[in-house]
Amino acid sequence: MEYNLLEGLINMEELDALGNLEVLSLGGNQITKVVASGDMRVVRNLIALFLDNVTTHGRSSIQLELLGACPFLKTLSLTHNSFKGAIVAQELGNLTSVEELFLDYSSLDEQSFKSLGALPSLKFLSMYALNATLPTQGLLNFKNLVYLDLSFSTLHNNFLKDIGKISSLKILLLSGCQLSGTIPAAKGLCELKHLLKLDMSNNDLRGTLPSCLANLTSLQQLDISSNHFIGNISISPLGTLTSLHKLQLSRNLFKIPISLLPFFNHSKLKFLDCHENEIYADIDVPNLTPKFQLETLDLSGQGDGGVFPKFLYYQHKLEYVDLSDIKMKGEFPHWLIGNNTKLYTLYLPSCSLLGPLHLPIHSHVYLSDLDISENSFYSPIPTEIGVQFPNLYFLNLSGNGLIGDIPSSFGKMSQLMKLYLSNNRLSAIIPQDLIVGCISLFDLILSNNNLQGQIFPKQANCKELDRLLLDGNQFTGSIPYSILNCTLLNMLDVSDNHLFGSIPGWIRNMTFLQVLDLSENNFSGTLPSSFVPPQIREVYLSNNRLQGPLTNAFYNCSELMTLDLSHNYFTRRIPDWIGKFPKLSYLLLGYNNLVGEIPIQLCNLGQLSLVDLSNNNLSGHVLPCITAASNKVRQEEVGTNPYMASSPAYMKQPLEFTTKSISYYFRGSILKYISGLDLSCNNLTGKIPAEIGNLSMIQVLNLSHNSLTGLIPQSFSNLKQIESLDLSYNKLNGKIPQLTQLNWLAVFSVAHNNLSGKTPEMVAQFATFDNSSYEGNPFLCGPPLSKSCFSSSIMPRVSEEDKKDHKRDGGFMDMDAFYVSFLISYAIVLLTMAAILYINPYWRRAWFYMIELSLTNLYYFLVDNIPFWFRCY
Repeated sequence: MEYNLLEGLINMEELDALGNLEVLSLGGNQITKVVASGDMRVVRNLIALFLDNVTTHGRSSIQLELLGACPFLKTLSLTHNSFKGAIVAQELGNLTSVEELFLDYSSLDEQSFKSLGALPSLKFLSMYALNATLPTQGLLNFKNLVYLDLSFSTLHNNFLKDIGKISSLKILLLSGCQLSGTIPAAKGLCELKHLLKLDMSNNDLRGTLPSCLANLTSLQQLDISSNHFIGNISISPLGTLTSLHKLQLSRNLFKIPISLLPFFNHSKLKFLDCHENEIYADIDVPNLTPKFQLETLDLSGQGDGGVFPKFLYYQHKLEYVDLSDIKMKGEFPHWLIGNNTKLYTLYLPSCSLLGPLHLPIHSHVYLSDLDISENSFYSPIPTEIGVQFPNLYFLNLSGNGLIGDIPSSFGKMSQLMKLYLSNNRLSAIIPQDLIVGCISLFDLILSNNNLQGQIFPKQANCKELDRLLLDGNQFTGSIPYSILNCTLLNMLDVSDNHLFGSIPGWIRNMTFLQVLDLSENNFSGTLPSSFVPPQIREVYLSNNRLQGPLTNAFYNCSELMTLDLSHNYFTRRIPDWIGKFPKLSYLLLGYNNLVGEIPIQLCNLGQLSLVDLSNNNLSGHVLPCITAASNKVRQEEVGTNPYMASSPAYMKQPLEFTTKSISYYFRGSILKYISGLDLSCNNLTGKIPAEIGNLSMIQVLNLSHNSLTGLIPQSFSNLKQIESLDLSYNKLNGKIPQLTQLNWLAVFSVAHNNLSGKTPEMVAQFATFDNSSYEGNPFLCGPPLSKSCFSSSIMPRVSEEDKKDHKRDGGFMDMDAFYVSFLISYAIVLLTMAAILYINPYWRRAWFYMIELSLTNLYYFLVDNIPFWFRCY
């Protein structure tokens, strides 16, 4: 009889009514009362007892008195519990028949661990993710142990030396145990001659594999992946382990010959995973036939494999093959698909394969995943590809240079979910059979080809389509209404084509759309009111011919993160609703005809990271508050914002940012780490806010080509991450502050201002800036300018005491001397004028005539402008 109570509050006395039990599970319960073991007749015949995640009422660890009443118990599970102090020896001593013990995810101290030695029949011990550092000596008590799982528990480094004492072990799992150093060369692990399965993956083990591993002649499964082992597999002991069925060597530093010659005698080998090691082409490979028939082969990663490996010609049971990023010479191995009728996955991207793309003659192909992208197959896609591979779920032919039409036989692939044909030279139109027949299509990526005609057939069966990327082609016409049939569409990218007409307002009905990219086309007219759905996250409309005010186009888009409207003809003010996008990170409105002041509502956007308002007609002052938002996203939001990390458009769509007349394009995950502010080429006035200096993480700042005045804030020295700083073509004055500690600065310009004093010292990054960074400031001196400053040796030195006195008096100038010299100069000017008038009669008559004329003009001015009533009085 079996009794299972997963959750609740239980009194053990109530179980007596159940009669004799063989299996009892009380996982996740609270035991309110544990009666004496002699009275618990209900548990006498138990074979299996599960007390997972059990606590006793009012105590931090469970009581195990009931174990003494289970003399026939064989399986005991105590996972997700806490043991403090010794487990009662007399209770465990009665469990002489227990063979299986589970302590996964439990807390176990050293004293409790040693008490487990009282289980003489124990053969199976699982302590997965144990919350304790296990003492090595405690393992010596398990003389009959066959199965030991310590995965993701913490072990001492000498564990591998002592484990050999348990000579009965057949299965040893040590994945993620924080083991480090090398494997002992003689004792310990190498003494386990009966071992069938060994897993030491996800540790920090190093060095070469010791030759004594050859003693493990019974080993069938070996996993040492995700370590730092080195050495050439050809001279390792792995070649002698001919009983291996499954071998996993991935993510190490091994050198592995692509011929796999060291494993030719492994007749039982079926699974071989060596990805992310160094694959090399061995020389003088003997003409031998391998004894193995692999089912799974993964050699992906890096390396030059030479020619396509010959051993694959002898394989007929392959099901999974991944040779990604291994440089090999040869054509597409269609024979590999024909020889292995059960092959369901074949990955050959970036393998330097070339030549025409041929299909296997064999018609019974079960291939579901095929990736041969980033090679050089300069040929048309075989016209019968849909007939030959009707079971494909995933097909990637991108980046090859394929030519010709897209075959209509794609429509035969009714199970196809992902089709990638981007970065080829395909032409003509998208066949309607593809859109109608592939009813399961989830991703359709046709970017960067020469496709023409309408971007989508009039009839479309695309209810499952999630991503439609047709950018970088020669499509014409308008956006067809048939796209509305793609009711689950998440991302639509038709950028860089020749589409025209107005932007349709029915886009708002695409209720699942999150990314819309219509940039680099010829769309014109004004934006429809609320034309995008409320859940939209990214909108790209740059480089079109859109015009007019922005009105309410994005009024209710509270999820909006990226808005790029740059390079259009939008007019009027930036709307106030711009501040209603709490998640907005990227705002690009540059190269339009926007006027007015920068809206104060931008200060409400706490996640702004990149702001470009350049090349407009904006006026007013630079907002100090906008800068704080840009800094916040860099320090707090990046890396924690799931949208920024996972959005597909961040992996593709570049954002343009201009500084010092050079446009920079940021794309991919780098956007998560970019923070910038570009207000250049406007009519902004006033001083630069000192608060900008609080942007300690900003990387790009461009305020050039405005009418900004005042000093460059001293706080700019806090911009530790700044890479581009452009303040040129303004009316700034004063000295350049100390900025030499800005070590990441690559672009710097303060040219064409009214700055004075000495240029920054030519050290660190400032040693790389030439004359163009400072030109147009007539009062600047010092290198790299040709104008030199006065030497400090001839300048008058002022003591610190004198400096204090001068500061109290208002500066370093002697004001008394100034007043005397001013009065003397004024008197000299007046005497000079009187002398000239006395000596020269002509100038004297002209002078009195001018005075008379001025008085007459003044009289008539007063007569015309003073009110009548005032003249009467």
